[in-house]
Order: sequence, then C-alpha cells, then structure tokens
Amino acid sequence: MKKGVLLVNLGSPDSPDPKDVKKYLGEFLMDERVIDVPLWARNLLVKGIILNTRPKASAKAYQKIWWEEGSPLIVISERLQQKIKEEVTVPVSLAMRYGSMTIKKGLQELVDQGVEEVLLFPLYPQFAMATTETITVLAEDIRKRDFPNLKIESVPAFYNKPDYITVLSNAIQRHLQDTSYEHLLFSYHGVPERHIRKSDVTKSHCKIDGSCCATASKAHEFCYRHQCKEVTRLVAEKLRLEEGTYSTSFQSRLGFDPWLQPYTDRTIERLGKEGIKHMAIVTPAFVSDCLETLEEIAMEGEEIFHEVGGKGFTTVPCLNDDKEFVDLLSKWIENWVGVPVAID
Repeated sequence: MKKGVLLVNLGSPDSPDPKDVKKYLGEFLMDERVIDVPLWARNLLVKGIILNTRPKASAKAYQKIWWEEGSPLIVISERLQQKIKEEVTVPVSLAMRYGSMTIKKGLQELVDQGVEEVLLFPLYPQFAMATTETITVLAEDIRKRDFPNLKIESVPAFYNKPDYITVLSNAIQRHLQDTSYEHLLFSYHGVPERHIRKSDVTKSHCKIDGSCCATASKAHEFCYRHQCKEVTRLVAEKLRLEEGTYSTSFQSRLGFDPWLQPYTDRTIERLGKEGIKHMAIVTPAFVSDCLETLEEIAMEGEEIFHEVGGKGFTTVPCLNDDKEFVDLLSKWIENWVGVPVAID
C-alpha cells in the first residue's frame, strides 16, 4: 500500500486586500470548532457583526507583515514541505484548514500519485478543538465523501515528545545566546475556557484552577491548557531557566467570554511596569511565523512594552523551516513509513 503525507497548517487570505481577508475570516470564524455556539448565534456574531467591522483592520495588519512572495505562513509552510520532501521516501503534500489550499486538494494531489494511505500531519504541537480537531474531522469527512478507499492516520499532539522539546529548546537557545534579557515569556494562542472543558474526556477533571493541569489525568491527552504549560515546564527544565525568569501567557482572545489567562498583552504590560527592561518572547503554539507572531507579538507587543518603560524586546522566531525541525519531522515520517531514521 503506497503511503504519503499531508502536512496541514492554519491557512491565510489569498492577499491582504479586505475582500480576501473577509472571505478568509468568514470561513475561519464560521467553523463550529472555532466559535462553538449554535449556528444562528454564530451567523449573527460572524456575519452580522465581525465581518462588517473586522476585515479592514485585519487587512491592515496583514499588509504590515505580507512578504513579496506572499503570506508568510504559506511561504514558510511551503519551504518546510520542500525540505521534508528532500529527506523522505514518500510523497508529501501541503494543505491549509482555511483558504484556497484546501485539504481536499492536498488529498487529491496524493491520490493522483497513487497514494492509498495518508499520514495526516496537523502542524500543531498541542491539541485543540480549533486546530487539530477541526483538521482531523474535516479530513475524515472529505475522505468519506470523495476518497472512500483512502486510509488516513493522524499524528497526535507532540508537545511533550523529548526530541521536539530538544529541537525547540535548541532553537530558543541559539536565538537568545547573544541577547541579554531578564524574562522569557512563553505566549500561546488563547482559546475560550469552555473549549478546555468540552475537550475533557473525563468530564470532571479540568477545573482551570491552580492544580488540575499539574495533576495526572487522562484528560491531559486533549487538554490544550495542560499541554501549553507542559511545553513551558519542559523547555525551562531543558534550558535550566531559573524560577521567576519565565512565565506562560495566552494571546489573541476574541469576544467577551472567559479565555485562558493570563493574557499576553496584559502580561507584557505588567512585566514592564514591574521594572523588567529587557524581555524575550517565544510562541510555541505555532510552528510557522504568521500574523499572530509577526504583527500581534513582534509589533503590538513591543509597542506595549515600550509604552510602559521597557527597552529591549526580543521575539524568538517559530521553528519555521529550521534544519533540526525538518530533520525531526522527516524522522517521524520515515518511522511511520517503516524506514528507521536517527536524528543527530
């Protein structure tokens, strides 16, 4: 049975033009696993309010970070795909959950090459309803409808894999080795608190308090909050960071419902007000730099920090197409194919 791999990332508008941004936001925000309210309420919120107010502002943000080659997230994802293709023995396609690079197109590309078994690889270290789950559910729906003879196996969250933690830690250390900073902030994309409770397979463990994420439970397999905190803990341990010199926060909240806290923008502000003059920030929920890292963090975050007296603000790039990351994903793919590969 011929095997192939489909890498899947978030997606991007086709251009930073407000019309393209509006189309993209409409698809993204109407996903029931992103805004998980009844359809009538989602229609009212998204089509009645957000799409009439947000696209112009979002388009301006995209214009700030857009590359000559196109969307940074798309360009970086394509570079990652090409480098992995050079290292593995099976076809590798790329798709996005939202936008014109659809999962159906990605699967079709593999099927056209004779692939009968696909490794679906969501490019997210942590599990979340709005990332990994929406990709796997949609891919299965497409398989049933359009490719009934295709077999699909999905890569689970890899947030705590020792070799991933090593690659992430090495990348952070390389980028910060010549940088003087007092505090390292681990900023993860936020999700509504209700997503954590909905993903709790025990239906009782996730209290979103000071102890549930640190108390062993099978709920952790699908708990985004635990998995983010665990990445911070493991990297801090690997880099031997001193207690008090690092922390975790969550960015990109939307609406008025409670989201995971502490919030990144308020944390940056607090650190500056507390006298931190030089800080660094890393965004381990993303593997590819995108609007949320290049504009929200690197631009807006730095502006907030400077406004409250901060001086040095260093952003650590995502893993992107880092060689160690390419080698790691290639190793995992080849092991799935059945070709044992070691990583240096």
